[in-house]
Amino acid sequence: MFSRREVLKAAGAGVATLALAPLVGRAADEKKIGYTLPKLPYAFDALEPSIDAKTMEIHHDRHHKAYVDNANNLLKDHPKLLALPVEELLATKINEVPEKIRQGVINNAGGHSNHSIFWEIMSPKGGEPKGELLKAIEGKFKSVDAFKKELSTKATTLFGSGWAWLVVNKKGELEVVQKKNQDSPYMDGQTPILGVDVWEHAYYLKYQNARPKYVEAWWKVVNWDKAADRYAKATKKD
Repeated sequence: MFSRREVLKAAGAGVATLALAPLVGRAADEKKIGYTLPKLPYAFDALEPSIDAKTMEIHHDRHHKAYVDNANNLLKDHPKLLALPVEELLATKINEVPEKIRQGVINNAGGHSNHSIFWEIMSPKGGEPKGELLKAIEGKFKSVDAFKKELSTKATTLFGSGWAWLVVNKKGELEVVQKKNQDSPYMDGQTPILGVDVWEHAYYLKYQNARPKYVEAWWKVVNWDKAADRYAKATKKD
């Protein structure tokens, strides 16, 4: 599952090689070309009270499924592209997608990749960063609290729909970025470590227009072990 990551390079000419984080979204059945909806690693109600069960059900079973179905449909006449792991498609092959369907593929393959990561970097256990990821956060942002404040600000001030991400950038350094809609960090040569979805469908049933309250609650369910694993793989030297 991870072997292809080791040979990928970050998008863009003249930038340092950057290994991608764990690949997700590859069809479970290798004989079947196309993306499949990954199962949640916990029950719909596992993240309560931070994220309610009904929101999780709708978010995963309807919104994420729609991204998967749409991406498969858009790429059905391009089997070589559809056979790629979604991150490889977004990082290195997106300009090979025909222009007439490219934005749709960015929206839907990007949505599939973003959400596949999102489910994994949350857990009912919560916790705090540790190990090499903690050292990197403290080295870049001075403290965990300062990092959380920066990412929360990016999340709450993003106009419209999108994401706030902690990424490893082209220089191999941590960076907090905003992404509009379902644009993927992979398209900019960045490896996502963890991110918060600030589309309204991610929080509106419980929090209505109070996005800051949702973001504050989201920190309680971050899966720091998974984030640390993604960071380790993103910074691994070949």
